[in-house]
Amino acid sequence: MHAAIAIIAAMSMCATLEVVAVHTSGHTNNWAVLVCSSRYWFNYRHIANTLSIYHSVKRLGIPDSHIILMLADDMACNARNQYPAKVFNNANKNLNIYGDDVEVDYRGYEVTVENFLRVLTGEEC
Repeated sequence: MHAAIAIIAAMSMCATLEVVAVHTSGHTNNWAVLVCSSRYWFNYRHIANTLSIYHSVKRLGIPDSHIILMLADDMACNARNQYPAKVFNNANKNLNIYGDDVEVDYRGYEVTVENFLRVLTGEEC
């Protein structure tokens, strides 16, 4: 399981780096696959990091229709969250990164290795 998480994290980082390069090259059919497979409250920062990358990818010009976002847990609705329906990526809580403009394609128990591989291979889920 840890190997799968490491691969997913590495792929998310690669996707981000690729998007930066693509933004300057003018390609129009670029995709980003962002996966956070972490669950439970103590992994809040993992979802915050994934959502931060999501916003960066959108800012670089990739539309939601070309972003696959997989979040294994919903921190925004966690009972321990002092700010219901919000996720922040810094202590100042300046920007809610889990706003109305976030389109989650796979959430909760839909985030599996099988679905991740289907996304990568283009199979229907």
